[in-house]
Amino acid sequence: MHLSRPLPCKSSSCWIVLLAALAIVAPRVVQAEALLVVEADTGKVLQADNATYPWYPASVTKLMTAYVTLKAVKDGRITLDTLLTVSPVAASQSPSKMGFRSGIQVTVDNALKMMLVKSANDMAVVLAEGVGGSIDGFSAQMNEAAQRLGMTQSSYVNPNGLPADGQITSARDLAILARAIIRDLPEYEYFVHIPSIRYGRRVTQNFNKLIGRYPGADGFKTGFICASGYNLVASATRNGKRLIAVVLGASSGQMRAVRAAQLLERGFANNQLAWLRPSLGTVDNLVPIDASPPNLRDEMCGGKHKRPASDEDEDAAASNASGPSTGETAITFFTAGLQPPMAKPSDLLAAEAAPSEPIVVYTGPTKTGPALIAAVAMDSEQQTPPHRGKKKSRVAAKKPDTGAEPAAAKHAKPDGTPKVEEKPAKPKAVVKPKPAPKNTTSQASPVDQKPATAPHT
Repeated sequence: MHLSRPLPCKSSSCWIVLLAALAIVAPRVVQAEALLVVEADTGKVLQADNATYPWYPASVTKLMTAYVTLKAVKDGRITLDTLLTVSPVAASQSPSKMGFRSGIQVTVDNALKMMLVKSANDMAVVLAEGVGGSIDGFSAQMNEAAQRLGMTQSSYVNPNGLPADGQITSARDLAILARAIIRDLPEYEYFVHIPSIRYGRRVTQNFNKLIGRYPGADGFKTGFICASGYNLVASATRNGKRLIAVVLGASSGQMRAVRAAQLLERGFANNQLAWLRPSLGTVDNLVPIDASPPNLRDEMCGGKHKRPASDEDEDAAASNASGPSTGETAITFFTAGLQPPMAKPSDLLAAEAAPSEPIVVYTGPTKTGPALIAAVAMDSEQQTPPHRGKKKSRVAAKKPDTGAEPAAAKHAKPDGTPKVEEKPAKPKAVVKPKPAPKNTTSQASPVDQKPATAPHT
């Protein structure tokens, strides 16, 4: 090989320095994760890795859906009690969803709770159509809000984050959106940290595993599609200081929560030693990277990973964080002596969530008191599918069958005394003609077989 220019380095040490410099100057190649932690009140960046790399948002899209909807409530265009109707388009959305049939009505309040806790894709469309008239009309409002907030890397084409060309965001933009929710909608912020909801007899825990487990956790939303990996926008407050953490492209529902907890722990520790770290500026000033979003489909859903294209309900099955993960040791070391020791994020988030009373959600208009109790009872009845009733009837049919033998014993008692000695007495009387015992046994066996075959039909 011929070189027209002399090599810049002649020693190995020179090459090491040069390669390190190139790694700093050149844009980092995305390694399946984007991480960011900022101060909620100032927007100061405490840590950023691939924070301005374009990414598929998945269900964290619903944060913008909630923002646009609640702004409409605050501006008086609708109320939380406004009734919205499930359209055929809404009913046809892929899971995760509530699964209401077309024509069912829900309030804005209940639709928001179902969308943000269960990540219900159908409820996102119900809100979009109710506020914007159509998915396209609402998407235009989402994009207008994004531009107004300075989310220069975000583009929306649907309200729920299901896979679609042009549905893009970044960790930077999501942190900006989370700050806007805190700043612009403080009276409605409780929607983003509800621990669980109860619809009928079904209880759904928030997919954000920090809620109820990580001390001070108070927001926001999870997301997952194969192309994006597991995403999470989270927040927590400690000693009056609130931080926002964004994790995009984690390997599982558990791992995204562990990553967020690590970022928050490091951020709270850095607040006390801020003078030791160079300033990274504010989140608004992070420079966007011009690139295509990474597609993690093969890593997340290819090969042995049998996951649906988009379904937050698969989070629990996909969690597999065991042992200390990268960064936990460093965090423990860095925060040693600065604050009371906390359990490792992986151990903390593997524990049961703190007990809390699920928020009741229901269909139909706003109700209280006895009317609410009646609505919940009605939803419970409609929630029971017909095939479950069949199973119950089969079980009920089995019970008399399991009692077939005692029934036979009861049948024997009227024929003689309860004592067992009388049972051989009958064969003695029938022993004279040999065919008689065969007939009695042949008659007994069909009687015994009939109940035995009944449960199988």
